[in-house]
Amino acid sequence: MIILFGLAGSGKGTQGKALSEIFGWRWLSVGEAIRQTGEYEDIINRGELIPDTEVIKLMNKQIEKAESEGFDVILDGYPRDKEQAEWLVSNMAEKLNGAIVLEVPKKELLERLTLRGRDDDKERASIERRFEIFEQNICSILPLFEAHNIPVKHVNGVGLVEEVTARLVEVVKEISPHATEQINDVNGEEIEKSYGE
Repeated sequence: MIILFGLAGSGKGTQGKALSEIFGWRWLSVGEAIRQTGEYEDIINRGELIPDTEVIKLMNKQIEKAESEGFDVILDGYPRDKEQAEWLVSNMAEKLNGAIVLEVPKKELLERLTLRGRDDDKERASIERRFEIFEQNICSILPLFEAHNIPVKHVNGVGLVEEVTARLVEVVKEISPHATEQINDVNGEEIEKSYGE
């Protein structure tokens, strides 16, 4: 199991999908999982966070389903805070190969988010607040992982999508030695070349 971290606009959604295709793993995005349930729209519309207990339960179910179907997992956007990270370490530490942090300068992130044009990317103050929350959370999550000997790697997220993917592939193979690229790479399909979260 690999965890992919990155600020909004860093490209972790795009890269998580690319890696899942390359290695034949299951990409699990907490945002996608939450949206698919359709159960939390009121909370999201109020601008509130879904309780950790609900997120943990939801993602645990997703992970178990993927594993029961024979897939390794790439987690995108989970864990989001220390409580979620503590649960993951307490219950799945032996499955965690490592975490990767995609690093992109904030100036470039702001440009990417402006180009992306999503509703939640239009307010500069809102974006800055998301950056601040992420940085606070990552500062508590990464030391926890390192204390449990879970490798944490930082990868330069600047450049063409394919260049960043190539860097990530090398890091995944380093921290997850059993990972092997599929023969047909991305199954002949075009990877969406846009920067997600």
